[in-house]
Amino acid sequence: MRSSPPLAGGTQGPDALRPLLATVLDALHKGAAHRGGPLPAGGPEAVTAQLHHNVGELLPTHGTGPEDALRTLVTALAEGAADPADPLCAAHLHCPPLAVATAADLAASALNPSMDSWDQAPAASALEALVTTTLAHEVYGPHAAHTAPATDAPHAQTPRTHAPPTPDALVTTGGTEANQLAVLLARETAEAAAPGEPVHLLVGANAHHSLARAAWLLGLPEPVTVPAPAGTLDPAALDEALTELPGPKLVAATAGTTDAGLIDPLPEIADICERHGARLHIDAAYGAGALFSPREAPKLHGLARAHTVALDLHKLGWQPVAAGILAVRDTTETTALAHQADYLNADDDTEAGLPDLLGRSLRTTRRPDVLKTAVTFKALGRTGLAALVDQVTALAHHLARLIDTHPNFELYDTPTLTTVLFRPTGATDEQLAAIRRTLLTEGRAVLGRARMDGKLYLKATLLNPHATPEDLTALLELVEGHTPR
Repeated sequence: MRSSPPLAGGTQGPDALRPLLATVLDALHKGAAHRGGPLPAGGPEAVTAQLHHNVGELLPTHGTGPEDALRTLVTALAEGAADPADPLCAAHLHCPPLAVATAADLAASALNPSMDSWDQAPAASALEALVTTTLAHEVYGPHAAHTAPATDAPHAQTPRTHAPPTPDALVTTGGTEANQLAVLLARETAEAAAPGEPVHLLVGANAHHSLARAAWLLGLPEPVTVPAPAGTLDPAALDEALTELPGPKLVAATAGTTDAGLIDPLPEIADICERHGARLHIDAAYGAGALFSPREAPKLHGLARAHTVALDLHKLGWQPVAAGILAVRDTTETTALAHQADYLNADDDTEAGLPDLLGRSLRTTRRPDVLKTAVTFKALGRTGLAALVDQVTALAHHLARLIDTHPNFELYDTPTLTTVLFRPTGATDEQLAAIRRTLLTEGRAVLGRARMDGKLYLKATLLNPHATPEDLTALLELVEGHTPR
């Protein structure tokens, strides 16, 4: 009788994994060496053809065995990857994950807790509570009562006295899910206070697309788009829009826009929301990482006045995907997610003291994504995290200076976080787009694109703390070398 393949867990799991990990690491190295740059050359058709050639028959009659399968598939994936650990891969909010966080993620996969009931994840559920409480306090502080007035009544003009709120946080797959949850909690809070009145979402023209999609998904009215001149939400326009709009309102501000890394004027927006009795959500999926740096954290002044805040640690947190968080100023609001399924959280089990995990997410089966974050926090501490944030911020400012003093480039503006927008002097939008695609197709560099003030810019998002000033110079030389004269 043929023996079953070994499992990853239990006391025998580590011995089964050890030789397989050596195969995986060798394949990662081999694939990266074959690639030889930030992404594979040749474009989509060439990459697809090469992958099919390398993999061969995916589901053969008889398997090739674990070592060969791992060697083949991991090598093929690494060879065809866009590698955020390459200094010239700088297009998106796609960070190179820390080795220690990636190693922790292996343990999460091997143990395979499912975060939908305590009996599937005893220690993992306790660790998740520890991590989410820690992050909630990073946003709101351990004593959050003074950070924002209560606006339970959708038309309230003045805050009312109530018990001090206790902050909390929920684990999400990223900023998109965190934004969707924030809109959902706003809808449920408004419905409880004023049944039948839909909440109106107001977003800046600079807002992430997931907010409009959340309103659509939840059956809310189409969002009101507030002008964002120079890339940040206009407070005066927001004040006017709130004055004209009836019913309960949710304002979504941004701390770290996708296109330019800009931060809305958070204190002013919070003041306006308070005057109008509007709820405030801040999408800080990008910018929240600045909280770890004493030097950069003041840019997020006003964050703690939001009812909800989206964070995403697979951006300025150097975590493998996924590592999203929704921080909530008042934990009582998360009761809107409560759900009962007898096989997961039977009432008598909950009454007997087994933690109820089902109301911690809209998902059922969930990975213990907090393990890698907890390991990172413990390993690096505040000073280590701050150093990473400060390093990539300094790199962004260095690149901006190089561009600003270069006769053949035009800088959009001094970076707020780690995003730098620039364009070759005199190039048309069509030429700029072609430069980007050529660099991609050649496998030389990965740059993003962003439209600001009616002009197209190349976008460098610097999240690699191992990048050097020489790497940035090389990036500009590549762009300059592909610019028509």
